[in-house]
Amino acid sequence: MASSEERKGTIIVTGANGGLGSAIVTKILSERELAATHSGLYTVRKAANASALKTVLNGAPQSHKHEILEMDLGSIASVRDTAAKLNRRVAAGDLPPIRALILNAAYQDSEEIKMSDDGYEMTWQVNYLANQLLVLMLLQSMDATHGRIVVIGSWSHDIDDKRNTNGGEPYKGWDSLYPGAEELAKGGWSKPDSGGGWYTGYRRYGASKLCAVMLMHELAVRLGQDPDLSNIAVFGLDPGAMSSDITRRRGLGMKVIIKGLMPVLAPIMVYANPNGTFRTTRKSAQDVHRLCWEVTPPPKGKLLYANGTDELETSREARDEEKRKDLWKYGLEAIQLKHEGTVLKNWQ
Repeated sequence: MASSEERKGTIIVTGANGGLGSAIVTKILSERELAATHSGLYTVRKAANASALKTVLNGAPQSHKHEILEMDLGSIASVRDTAAKLNRRVAAGDLPPIRALILNAAYQDSEEIKMSDDGYEMTWQVNYLANQLLVLMLLQSMDATHGRIVVIGSWSHDIDDKRNTNGGEPYKGWDSLYPGAEELAKGGWSKPDSGGGWYTGYRRYGASKLCAVMLMHELAVRLGQDPDLSNIAVFGLDPGAMSSDITRRRGLGMKVIIKGLMPVLAPIMVYANPNGTFRTTRKSAQDVHRLCWEVTPPPKGKLLYANGTDELETSREARDEEKRKDLWKYGLEAIQLKHEGTVLKNWQ
């Protein structure tokens, strides 16, 4: 087994117990040299409930040094505490620098609005705010030469993407998913009682993913301007529609389709159209691996956003600099980041 000094880097995967998360870990383990030379830190909300991840790790090669870490993305304090502990471990040499930070965890609720103990709408906090805090804090522990940040996106972030009409028209009559950070953060937008059934939750999810893509863009720009961090590359991935537990808060009909029919049909669909609407978690995990270790980094200051293996332009709102800056500033206030909390020079 490679010692900590011999290991090339650390891989962090959030939401590692979910469908895509456990598939990403499976892919890492299947790459024997990668698994042997990198430490794996796999985060979950509750380790006791991480049965899918534990099953995968039971088959890990003996050479793969790994840990299951508890981190609640619905808690600012939990994210801050976890990031601080990881920074101390990297600084002490207990862990090698972070080679790949894979921000996979996600939350979706189509039936109701849930507020976090921090006072923010849970979909927005998990899918955007927690990622902003985690990334900014962990930059000091990233491999400044080869580090890569991969964020899982979604076609739902783009109000003009025709895939949003699969099974309905949740954006019909809407021309924006960004009413302002405060409206999204405080759950004042697309409320369940505003009509539209599951459409209301889908819109909130799409808006949170828009915020995540905005974060990717803004982070890429700011890293590109930092002489010490400009070699850290930022990637986004639209993984398509997959069978995963994120649909557990959807209606019965959608659960039957996602959990019952899709596992049977998706492999056939991937064979016919690898980057099509419906994909297997295995295929999307391979796409994550590709972005982490195979794709040439984008030019400094730029984001590379992929739909499977195809490069895809992000939505018009995600490319709106004024909206991005508004969201970034609001997020900083929400997480109460201080100067010593990040090594990014132009973080404000």
